[in-house]
Amino acid sequence: MSEHAAPLQRRFWTPGAFVLLALMAIGAAFAAKRFIYGIGSITNLNDQYPWGLWIAFDVACGVALAAGGFTTAALAHIFHRERFHALVRPALLTAALGYTFVVLGLLVDLGRFYNIWHPMLPQMWSGNSGLFEVAMCVMTYLTVLYIEFVPVVVERFGGRVNLPGLLKPFNGLAESLMRLFDRTLGRLMFLFVIAGVVLSCMHQSSLGVLLVLAPDKMHPLWYTRILPLQFLLSAIAVGFPMVIFESWVASRSFRRKPEMDLLAPLSRIIPVLLFVYLGVKVTDLAIRGAFPLLFEGSLESGAYLAEVLIGVVAPLLLLLFEKVRRSPNLLFTSAVLVVLGVVMNRINVYLIAYRPVYMTERYLPAIGEVAVTVGLISGLMFVYRFLVNVLPVLPAEATSAPAAGIREAQPWEEIHA
Repeated sequence: MSEHAAPLQRRFWTPGAFVLLALMAIGAAFAAKRFIYGIGSITNLNDQYPWGLWIAFDVACGVALAAGGFTTAALAHIFHRERFHALVRPALLTAALGYTFVVLGLLVDLGRFYNIWHPMLPQMWSGNSGLFEVAMCVMTYLTVLYIEFVPVVVERFGGRVNLPGLLKPFNGLAESLMRLFDRTLGRLMFLFVIAGVVLSCMHQSSLGVLLVLAPDKMHPLWYTRILPLQFLLSAIAVGFPMVIFESWVASRSFRRKPEMDLLAPLSRIIPVLLFVYLGVKVTDLAIRGAFPLLFEGSLESGAYLAEVLIGVVAPLLLLLFEKVRRSPNLLFTSAVLVVLGVVMNRINVYLIAYRPVYMTERYLPAIGEVAVTVGLISGLMFVYRFLVNVLPVLPAEATSAPAAGIREAQPWEEIHA
């Protein structure tokens, strides 16, 4: 792979793009019904379960799985591991789209969605609210992500602005803005990178604060006062696996060679992060005396064991082997396990562990909730596909043969042998 990024310029309207468009249309139809007839028209939410799939998956999982943006930016720019710089742009794009679609999902979930702008008003602020902190950090971090992505747009269109039709008079203004951004953002970008990391750490942990506020409604396997720390550590641990996941899927979708020269060394960091996360969870269970609950044979104990064994222990052990780290398929499998573990953790905490005091029956998501979620995921993939075809996000493909003796190319050659 080249160190420089370039637009893919591949055929956009493929059968996969039409499938994504169809799923988006189905999700949009259910969302339209929700806005017209109310949230109860397409969901199984009620007074006992005021939140469900949209909060557990679209928001809690979506925010966690967008952690690749701040972890990769911190690795490349704060810890000065410049060799991973080629992974920053795809990670930032995935994070920006992830947070954007989290906000869209939140709009559907909020009963009074038209009040979502209230946290921007100082008279609406509440320093005692964990949700207020999440709202402010997510809004600010999303703005930071867009600012961090501006240099990609400037690189693509700077000096080549050619607005059509009635917009032509604004060509000069657009070019002036491009030059201004090019001169100023390069000097200030380190501030936005640091702000992005700080804001991410704040709201990733604060999503756990929301459940700390409900001790009587949480199963004791998950309820702990250090839940915010666990949420933060799991988000950091899933950041690099999400980068690997996105890179592998993109390479397969666009028929490119996987970036094993970057992904293999990046994967060496993951076992350390998983070990820290696992150590905190095990120590917490021991201190609280909650270990016997793991073997009570309930739905909750099975869900907790699955979350830890599948999503933490298995990938930790796999990634200790160099053969796994250098094989695209095995590395992808390990990354998927970590991603699956974090998804199970968020669903467990927000749905399985959450037990309303006056619960009459278990909550199960309705078909409308699933359709909206699938539509949002499809929309994210559709927009990602469009942007990497237009903007220099992914590394340019090398035009010459790789030098002899590069070991990282071997796993790809083995797949196609």
